[in-house]
Amino acid sequence: MPVTTTFSSFGQPNEVVELTELAPRQLSSGEVRLKMLYAPINPADINYIQGIYGIKPELPAIPGLEGCAEVIESRSDKLQTGDLVITIKPVGTWAEQVVCPADYVLKIPSDTPVEQASMLKVNPLTAWCMLTQFIDLPKGSWVIQNAANSGVGSCVIQIAKLLGLRTINLVRREGLIKALTDLGADHVLLDEADSIETIRKITGDHPPALALNAVGGDSALRLMDIIATKGIHVTYGAMGRRSLKVPNKFLIFKRIQLHGFWVTEWIKETDAQLVSDTYQQLAQWISEGKLAQPIDSTYALAEITTALKRAMEDQRDGKVLLRCSPE
Repeated sequence: MPVTTTFSSFGQPNEVVELTELAPRQLSSGEVRLKMLYAPINPADINYIQGIYGIKPELPAIPGLEGCAEVIESRSDKLQTGDLVITIKPVGTWAEQVVCPADYVLKIPSDTPVEQASMLKVNPLTAWCMLTQFIDLPKGSWVIQNAANSGVGSCVIQIAKLLGLRTINLVRREGLIKALTDLGADHVLLDEADSIETIRKITGDHPPALALNAVGGDSALRLMDIIATKGIHVTYGAMGRRSLKVPNKFLIFKRIQLHGFWVTEWIKETDAQLVSDTYQQLAQWISEGKLAQPIDSTYALAEITTALKRAMEDQRDGKVLLRCSPE
């Protein structure tokens, strides 16, 4: 029988997630059966299992918020056996097989590298949305971000370059600078107060109108200090686990705009054709080698405990992937 991961209580993922066998059920009209190929372990997955994510499932639950799969059975006229798809709604992807409505997945070109396709739903779309949906930036504009070495951060660097934008990227360690520069970052600096004047010299009379925050705390305040008057400050993560406490001067005198972004809600609220078209563009960039996310390591589904431990370590060189189906 197909193997899947489950958790029956919220807690530390490597302690509560376990493997189990589930008997496959027959498809209802409009459903598909997927052979899961690869699925990443994202911070959101960790929070989901801990019970502190924006979506709280009924227990027991199957984890995995995104992944890439092959359709192996279909009762939908939208998808055929052999189609390569990504999940765009939560279906529990850390499993050998998944049954879900056809509307929960999206067909992508068959030549899309499956490891990269498994990470397509969240990070590339988040980066694209934040760069395009809050402000219309002319080519050559500066964008600044913290946590630039994160999955979203690496996508921001690559997609910004494809859109003709320039990036200033803040990181916590000097050892991260070269890799991001090689990726196409225009400038990479340490995320500290001493970098503020350096950034002002770089941007001159054209400070960034858009700042992307995944950290919070003092790092988020530095972004507010740097961005232009009436600049847009978008928060999409809270890696520093410190809330935003905004000085009045940034709201009164700089009149900055504070926004939050959660890609799950954007997908729900946005026209399905735009969602599909955007994913097709992102998949094309992946196939052309113009967009990629670093992969730290890959584990078989049977190694889920080890994979989770690695995913929760601070210093990694990219995403931890699960190989969901036996080779």
